[in-house]
Amino acid sequence: MQISQVMTRSVEVIDPDMPVGEVAKRMRDEDIGALPVGENDRLVGMVTDRDIVLRAVAMDRAPSECRVRDVMSEKVFYCFEDQSVEEASRVMAEHQVRRLPVLNRDKRLVGIVAIADLARAGDEAAGEVIEEVSQETGEPRKR
Repeated sequence: MQISQVMTRSVEVIDPDMPVGEVAKRMRDEDIGALPVGENDRLVGMVTDRDIVLRAVAMDRAPSECRVRDVMSEKVFYCFEDQSVEEASRVMAEHQVRRLPVLNRDKRLVGIVAIADLARAGDEAAGEVIEEVSQETGEPRKR
């Protein structure tokens, strides 16, 4: 099964200069835990609810004054829409991430895939991904 069959297609890219408080409200209102960050028509990072907690709230930084670029994870792992669910699962497990942006072969964002999407697709590797992502590394995970 290909990622294009299980991914969420409706995904918006946010600006790295958006206030973190605004992003947190959007996450709450839309019931999402991560948003891709783009600048100059390129994906430059991901911001998660965890990023906001660890890099803003826990550091006593005011969400209204802090910008997405201050808390986002710059290292973005991704997959392509024509890759298999198993390949995406391996990327998630290897890098301990719960969500992957999905790109087309022109490297344009076309969706996002989460562990839950893999599990719903019946991917046997989803359990392994959950186990890998859940392992403690001694450092805060980026995503």
